[in-house]
Amino acid sequence: MGDLGEGVSRYHQQGFCSFHTPGHKGRQEFFNNFDFIGYDLTELPGLDMLHSPSGIIDKAQKQVAEIFGAEETFFLINGGTVGNQAMFLALDNTEGKRVIVERSSHRSVMSGLVLSGLKPEYVMPIVHPEFNLPLGFNLERLKIPWQEVAACHVTYPCYYGTTFDLSGLIAERTRLGFNTPVLVDQAHGSHYLSALFPPSALNLGADLVLNSAHKTLSALTQSAMLHVQGSRISRVRLRQSLELLQSSSPSYLLLSSLERAGEFARDIWRWECLKEAVEDLHHHVGKDFRTLTSKDVGTYGIHGVDWSKILINISPLGVNAPRCVKYLRERFGIEPELWDEENILFMLGIGSTPEDVRRLSKGLESLRNTAPSWGLTGLRNQRKETEELNLPSPEPILSPRDAFMARKRKIPLKESLGHIIGETISPYPPGIPAVVMGEKMTHDVLSLLLSAKERRWQGWDGFESQTISIIEGDKRWRG
Repeated sequence: MGDLGEGVSRYHQQGFCSFHTPGHKGRQEFFNNFDFIGYDLTELPGLDMLHSPSGIIDKAQKQVAEIFGAEETFFLINGGTVGNQAMFLALDNTEGKRVIVERSSHRSVMSGLVLSGLKPEYVMPIVHPEFNLPLGFNLERLKIPWQEVAACHVTYPCYYGTTFDLSGLIAERTRLGFNTPVLVDQAHGSHYLSALFPPSALNLGADLVLNSAHKTLSALTQSAMLHVQGSRISRVRLRQSLELLQSSSPSYLLLSSLERAGEFARDIWRWECLKEAVEDLHHHVGKDFRTLTSKDVGTYGIHGVDWSKILINISPLGVNAPRCVKYLRERFGIEPELWDEENILFMLGIGSTPEDVRRLSKGLESLRNTAPSWGLTGLRNQRKETEELNLPSPEPILSPRDAFMARKRKIPLKESLGHIIGETISPYPPGIPAVVMGEKMTHDVLSLLLSAKERRWQGWDGFESQTISIIEGDKRWRG
């Protein structure tokens, strides 16, 4: 076995308790009678074709569409990334047009702008002052120019489980009489199928909705679904877009897991058992940590909170999150989804159990009792103001596509202020860009990148050398 195989094997043998993707959490029950070697097939007689299905794939997609409430569902075997990209490519008559995009969108949305040539008009989220994270939107401030844009693309829920008033956004479009498509990245809300959770974007009237079924449901990693309804999106163009983006040799393992994920998605009882355990966790540790709960609804643009995302700010302990994560991993075998300097996100999935949640609760209680002995102070959250914080406004100069196609050169990062950046740089997870190619480097973004240490970055080729790509000859755009 090579290094990669041995590394995966060693990690698996450690037996961590998963609070990260995928949603099946490694539980065999979702794959009983699932022959992984035997199912690794290609498009053979009787097995249908992904890009022009008329047999078993077609039937499976129709069954899943019925479960999720879509008129039509497309299976994605290149992850949710191609779903976001296909949304833009499926739009008609977009030459030179703009599209509304959240600046806190996933990097796959930005790559969709490169492929489609659409020009983004960004809307900015509200940064919660206690978590220092973009968790909500003020719908009244968005001022969507419906008549001027090709579409409006939003994320619902955000990575951390909060939703904004998507119903109000769609109602505004209807009230004003516009036909502008609403595209929704619901990657982290595939499980929104009952009253236990916020309503799904499909139920609220969105035109295209992406579900990353591997994040919270039982599908294998890299498996997703794209749902469509209504007449605002050309189904023919959508199929053509997916054919451009997806492999011509689709994995039948992934396709079969999507079909089965749809079947298990109806097991609402699995989530009912978890909800009670999560409520107990908040009861036991809520006084010692700042946790995101339903009590936050109505503040800082937050319209709803998904309880299956357990977001904890550890600033009240006076220690940093990486140190806490190390403690939870080593002492309790708990593996979170992500963390920054002050927050830790624990993500539940359909494969999670109440025992898992109780294990997390014990770990947090132990952390609460142990952390003061570490002797670290001065890290308490100082952002307890009631005043909203805002993300720095980006300064887009070129469209992402124009920036991608332009000639570039590398310069020292510390000399990049005011230059037009030629690469999209994102901390991962969550994959929300710090800067998008085509934007001017600002003081705020430069300070963030200069302070970057061990954080994992995507798209930043010069991280080790502390260099960055800029657009060649960009002085003509800088003014």
